[in-house]
Amino acid sequence: MDLSEYAESLRRELTSITRFAGEDIARAAEMISETLDSSIRLALLDVLSAAADEITADLDGATIDVRLTGTQPVFVVTVTHGADEPDAEPAEPGDEAGSARVTLRLSESLKARVEAAAMAGGMSVNAWLVRAISRALEPPAGGSRMRSSSPPTGRKNSAKRYTGFARS
Repeated sequence: MDLSEYAESLRRELTSITRFAGEDIARAAEMISETLDSSIRLALLDVLSAAADEITADLDGATIDVRLTGTQPVFVVTVTHGADEPDAEPAEPGDEAGSARVTLRLSESLKARVEAAAMAGGMSVNAWLVRAISRALEPPAGGSRMRSSSPPTGRKNSAKRYTGFARS
């Protein structure tokens, strides 16, 4: 959302109010309006944040935040799941930590497809990825779980590696 047009509108109003005043007053109003830009933007951000808070209070299961991208505010809507809709699949039995952080690099087109699929499924991207990976690792009917590759020879204490890919 571009706040410049709103700040400019306030500047024009101030100039319009002082057009019948003397030249000194008009010049003073112009100088004030130029210095008020950051204050105007801050006040508008406060208004947007307050509006987002009020709307969030009326919504059930969603949160609206105002975040700054550069100098422009952006509304971010986060849909929260209820207690009956877990955000992620439960951890594997025997997994003591419960979860682990993984960095995943995707092409922009694949990322867009994942986001669309997650949104269509009514879940977060993380939950969708966890579900897709879990399904990919499930043993097929009458087959083995995944192809296991032996560690390269010459390496001691290597962990077993799994190769394969996930399909959505």
